[in-house]
Amino acid sequence: MRNFKRLILPALIFAGALTAVGTVGEAACISKGGRGTGTSRDSAMFQAWEAVLQATSWGSWAQFMASGARVGSAPGYRVSNLRSSCKPGGMMGTECVITAHLCN
Repeated sequence: MRNFKRLILPALIFAGALTAVGTVGEAACISKGGRGTGTSRDSAMFQAWEAVLQATSWGSWAQFMASGARVGSAPGYRVSNLRSSCKPGGMMGTECVITAHLCN
């Protein structure tokens, strides 16, 4: 019985720690940014927004791609404080940086 308690107690502590880490990782709101490059402002914005979604949730990115792929939309999230800045440069002629606050 004593050995059983020695095995179970650390396992329960470990399971509790995993649960706590999972809860912390699933915050209700996050701020993300992405950078993209393209031959036009629209294509660079699209690449930058894809980077934001991929850094946030691959599932949201997949739904974004399947549902019209409109920059600023994030399936499953409410988007606020969307900011973008584009300038000549990057590998393809135009570089954009997008930041946004996403809440689920």
